[in-house]
Amino acid sequence: MAIQIPRVKLGTQGFEVSKLGFGCMGLSGHNNSVSDEAGIAIIKHAFERGITHFDTADMYGPKTNEILVGKKVQLATKFGVESMGPGGPVINGTPEFVRSSLEASLQRLDVDYIDLYYIIRVDHKTPIEDTMEELKKLVEEGKIKYIGISEASPETIKRAHAVHPLTAVQLEWSLWTRDVEEEIIPLCRELGIGIVPYSPLGRGFFAGRANKDTSSTPLVWRLTLLGFNLYLTYVIWT
Repeated sequence: MAIQIPRVKLGTQGFEVSKLGFGCMGLSGHNNSVSDEAGIAIIKHAFERGITHFDTADMYGPKTNEILVGKKVQLATKFGVESMGPGGPVINGTPEFVRSSLEASLQRLDVDYIDLYYIIRVDHKTPIEDTMEELKKLVEEGKIKYIGISEASPETIKRAHAVHPLTAVQLEWSLWTRDVEEEIIPLCRELGIGIVPYSPLGRGFFAGRANKDTSSTPLVWRLTLLGFNLYLTYVIWT
């Protein structure tokens, strides 16, 4: 008997998705990528089983993940990383970058609008109000339907939500990562913002996939958070 994935309302603006989502970063992101044919087959398999919430970002690949996902489905993508430098990602939340990133994602995904558009990381040099005002304009223009934010502080969430209602906050939440339960989860529930957890299996720990050998492959970035999770896993398992 086929499993039926239930559907839920994300936030309070009427956005309905499958309760279980599919993070597409692993198809052509920071690990051993699969072929386009295999990636499309995986997406199709998930879709046929009721998953309608597919999550990507312009930095995955980079850029190529959106192209792959756009060949089959469209739903949620993200912006905000201008480049990857030696000191880490360069975050840009200026109105100009918001618009240029959105236009580029529309082209790669080959769609007229994006259902859910996330700020992938907060640009602390640009007031969040400026970023949100531009996103609000894009909603009014019909180029995006709903706005989300990833890895933001409670204060930033409040300020962003005051400009335009946030539909979703994406954050790491699992038995491994519980600190978000102190302030962010209650705040989202109070404001009626949907919660989209990533890495619910502890970046591989609860799936039994992270091990010492992982450190010599590209999987180290994704599964180990620059080695930290690998270290904890190795200590526990040994």
